Amino acid sequence: MIPIPLRRPAYALACALVAGFALWARVWNIWAEPMWLDEAYSAYAAAQGWDFLWHVVPRYETHPPFYYSLLRGWTLIAGDGLVAHRLLGVVAGMATLPLLGFAAVRLARLAGVRAAPVALATVAIAAVSPVLIWMTREVRPYALMILVYAGATLALLIIAERRGRGEPLAGRAFAGWLACGALMLWLHNLGPLYAGAMGLALLCVLDVRRMTGRDWAWFAGGHALAIALWLPALFILLDQAPEWVRATWLKYSSTDILRRATYMFTGPRDDFRTAAAILALCGGAVLWRARRRGLLAALLILALLPVTVSVLISATVAPVFIIRTMTALAMPAMLLMGLGVGWTDGRRGWLLPAGALAWLVVAQAQFDIRARQHVKRDWYRTVEWLAPRFRPGDVVFAYPNEGALPFDRAVRDYGLAMPSRPIPTAIPSLNPPPGSWYVSGSRGVPSLDRPHLRAIAEEPATRAVPTIWLLRLGPWAYDKGDVLLEELSKGRVEAGRFKDGAIDVVGLRRREISEDRRLAYRMPKTEVERIRKCLGGRLTQPADTLLTGCFPFMPSEKMQGFWLIEFEASRFIESNKTEPDKRIDISMTTPHLHLMSGAIAKEPQFKGYPLAFRVQFIGRRALMPGIPGTGEEMVIVDRMLSKEPIPAPQIHRLGLNR
Repeated sequence: MIPIPLRRPAYALACALVAGFALWARVWNIWAEPMWLDEAYSAYAAAQGWDFLWHVVPRYETHPPFYYSLLRGWTLIAGDGLVAHRLLGVVAGMATLPLLGFAAVRLARLAGVRAAPVALATVAIAAVSPVLIWMTREVRPYALMILVYAGATLALLIIAERRGRGEPLAGRAFAGWLACGALMLWLHNLGPLYAGAMGLALLCVLDVRRMTGRDWAWFAGGHALAIALWLPALFILLDQAPEWVRATWLKYSSTDILRRATYMFTGPRDDFRTAAAILALCGGAVLWRARRRGLLAALLILALLPVTVSVLISATVAPVFIIRTMTALAMPAMLLMGLGVGWTDGRRGWLLPAGALAWLVVAQAQFDIRARQHVKRDWYRTVEWLAPRFRPGDVVFAYPNEGALPFDRAVRDYGLAMPSRPIPTAIPSLNPPPGSWYVSGSRGVPSLDRPHLRAIAEEPATRAVPTIWLLRLGPWAYDKGDVLLEELSKGRVEAGRFKDGAIDVVGLRRREISEDRRLAYRMPKTEVERIRKCLGGRLTQPADTLLTGCFPFMPSEKMQGFWLIEFEASRFIESNKTEPDKRIDISMTTPHLHLMSGAIAKEPQFKGYPLAFRVQFIGRRALMPGIPGTGEEMVIVDRMLSKEPIPAPQIHRLGLNR
């Protein structure tokens, strides 16, 4: 045991610091990241109503509709905005910490060590866990699964205490245990793996040799009741399983399987794994020495059996192992880690677990702080790129249809109006035309054959759209050979292209519109007149002040790429790579000319134009296309973060002077 007495004020202060950091890490910037595809599925289902949840969702979703129903009830109270959706996970994530603390106190008593250090260590490990923080911020059932599994582990420890005192199995702890098992079964289609592990773990702590007939009756009857309550979800799973096995998008690989199978316990880094392994081994040694070997076996079963079985199923039947679906297993594992601070072997034996705990908590906290500084904005970037190009009458064609879910959420978050048309229908497409097939294992998301895609492209309503913005998610899977893109391109010209990961957007404008020079810049007449009037009234001002004063801009954001200074232009090529993979020039300027130092080079350094730099800066994008001479896009630099000159030979090699 760590020989540091914790007085009540110091303990309270430590708990407050841990809780404060946990709350900050779980809520900071949850309003800045758009919903990704699975989150948008959750929000979409919850918004459709109770009848949809219990009569339609089971026909296309492999998961039971229970979580979506909880989310609907939550949004009816808290609202249906982005933050409101995510607050359910935040509440569950924060509630997990005291529950885990109570479980740690019970575990410490059973092991015969001081409870306060064990509880504080366990809660601190959970508070800074990158995986738990990640799951808490998702609009998915994982935060609730973690909370319920923590509750199940607490119930198991209470049952172990009761059995140690010779008390019967029946009681509130056993009822809570059964309730947690039923909830795990209804929260996720992998619930049976968790429930199976829970049943075996319970047998380890019951000491079957001392079980009475009444105890066996409660054991069998309680579990039979939980299974009976689960039967509707079982029928949903059996109905969906054949399609999932036949056409799931998941691919199993044994590459680096040990790291991936332990990710939910520690996070991504090997030093995290090493420190966590030291603590867990020390915790196991404490239980072994206390002759609580049945309890040790129970915790190991709860932590390891579901992930082991999921990996075996993935290797032999169909891929089901996904890290986020297994994150609840961290609960019993973290209890073992926290118990590790109770290990001592000689006068200095406590130094090993104390050092491992300090390393794990501090290193993971630093990792969390860095992670909060990096905001994933893929769908927001998509909307920001599309907004200045989108005109009245334009339509976004989403293929596959599920792409409309996160796109529509991002558009809503920005308060914009950009109508989308899911192809072939909105989620779910349960009766697609003949010749269609399901790519992802979901019956709601089909791919269509060429004749049906051609029929969509030739519809009068499709032909009447001035510009179709084709939004494809993973075109290599759903639109192999670019079939829909090819059919929609007939009679149209490309009006722009955007790509961010699996998101692929291609603008296709009717040819007669693209050839009309009056519409070349596609700016509303009222906006053109406003900008002309603004420009005309400021001709005596510097150019940078003139542009920033007349054009509307997006909020500031961090950008990186290549800054190219030519004889009569300053251009920016956005890229997060060491070399630009695509050439999209953006006019670049700043109201603070000293930020552009380097644009004016003097002898003997000056070797002629162009000059180029790799840059990172805080800047703003123009909401509207530029005017002749400023390019179709414009970026204003507010604060330069870094600037690395590119030698002249490399400028030509990278093709920056094209």
